[in-house]
Amino acid sequence: MPSQPLDQATFANSFVEELRGETNPDPGSRQVPGYAYSRVTPTPVAAPHLLAWSDDLGHFLGLVRPPERGPAVDALAGNLVTETMKPFAARYAGHQFGNWAGQLGDGRAMSLGELTATDGSRWELQLKGAGPTPYSRRADGRAVLRSSLREFLCSEAMHYLGVPTTRALSLVGTGDEVVRDMFYNGNQRPEPGAIVARVAPTFVRFGNFQIFAASGEMENLRALADYVIRHHYPELGEPGPAVYVTWFEEVCRRTAVMVAHWMSVGFVHGVMNTDNMSILGLTIDYGPYGWLEPYDPGWTPNTTDFGYRRYAFGQQPQVALWNLARLAEALSLLVAEPNDLRAGFGRYTETLAGTRYRLMLDKLGLSHLAPEEDGKLINDLLKALEAAGADMTIFFRQLSHVAPSLLVAEPGVEEARFTELLAAAAYTPLPSPAYTPLLAWLPRYLARLRQETAAPEHIKTGMLAANPKYVLRNYLAQNAIQAAEKGDLTYLNRLMESLKTPYAEQPEFEEFAAKRPDWAWDMPGCATLSCSS
Repeated sequence: MPSQPLDQATFANSFVEELRGETNPDPGSRQVPGYAYSRVTPTPVAAPHLLAWSDDLGHFLGLVRPPERGPAVDALAGNLVTETMKPFAARYAGHQFGNWAGQLGDGRAMSLGELTATDGSRWELQLKGAGPTPYSRRADGRAVLRSSLREFLCSEAMHYLGVPTTRALSLVGTGDEVVRDMFYNGNQRPEPGAIVARVAPTFVRFGNFQIFAASGEMENLRALADYVIRHHYPELGEPGPAVYVTWFEEVCRRTAVMVAHWMSVGFVHGVMNTDNMSILGLTIDYGPYGWLEPYDPGWTPNTTDFGYRRYAFGQQPQVALWNLARLAEALSLLVAEPNDLRAGFGRYTETLAGTRYRLMLDKLGLSHLAPEEDGKLINDLLKALEAAGADMTIFFRQLSHVAPSLLVAEPGVEEARFTELLAAAAYTPLPSPAYTPLLAWLPRYLARLRQETAAPEHIKTGMLAANPKYVLRNYLAQNAIQAAEKGDLTYLNRLMESLKTPYAEQPEFEEFAAKRPDWAWDMPGCATLSCSS
């Protein structure tokens, strides 16, 4: 399929054509009972210009990279709606921080329709920051460069890490300013506006089902379930009560795989509300996210969550299960025996444990030789990392080099090499009693590694492929934001290039593999963010 500009691409519109929506042109905030979506029109911006583009995703979608300005960028900014686009904002509800919030919906996102990729699959294209919708709840429907750049970078970074995720096609500056209060503390200021084009097979989330169940809209609930199954789970067969049960179990499985990958790379979503949970098991809605630097299961980057730390790193597996239970409550209205849905919870628990175990074995270069011993070894490692507060990414990456080399090293060098490893990952200078558990764990691990039959070089290759060198640390994103706000995209482009091959050494990008610097520990945007970030 030849590549074409976005403004000349043909869009399909299955969500609009197969589900019930309202066509009221009023963009004002309101309740929208009885509908799955509202047809909307993007609000034009002053001077749309391309800031960033995902070449790989664009190629997959059969799109050519647009010039900085022109019709394709106008479409990416909402200034141009082509004949085949049928923009809509979805209606959904959700539990936010554990509390029922009622109708939410796409308050600053508008889907333009679906593009057919080069492999024949369909992908929904959504603009975030394109203006108000009926679901904007007194907000302006806009987004700032700060949050848009973070979402663009993280969507693509997660994809290249191998984590199930939505994607981002482009980042467009609007030429307008948007007033935001970053930490909700009364310090409003104008910031440059931007729009990110997000891409996924669908942006349907748990909350889309919750709104129908809570409102007693059975026909809409069943129609949405049938739509999702037919388009995104066709292998399950024709929708019906039995298939709904099987489908929920598969949603549980996919969600478990996603969360296991988060835990493997140290990713903290930051705002796991039910309206931020994809029905496809994809990471969605990149807001106040972060990566563990000092290993701390209780850490959250979200200032809104500092009181209870509901969405802290170590809480993510349990919160995902809680969210699945809320989805089950909605879907229970469609099945003959609601208790049948409980099998999905078992599938989630089993898949999460199995996937996390497998991913940890890969990170440690171990095969399935000694499950009981390895399970204890993994648990002890995580406790030791927490006690030390070591940098998670750097520790595992350094281990990938050091441990296999010790398999063929002269005796007596282990202690020195282990000390060097910990020094590279340490935020607290060595020597320190905080590192005693790790120093005791490393010889145990090396003894277990010596039981492997694979060649040391093969073990090293496997570990390097499982332990990224480059992740999107918040201070790196903040550096890119500050430069972009001044009109300099060099840092953004270099950072994006490094994140496209996060498991490669890439010595030319060594600066992006460094620990969080001292200046970033308390700087807004580096250590802490809010839901508006």
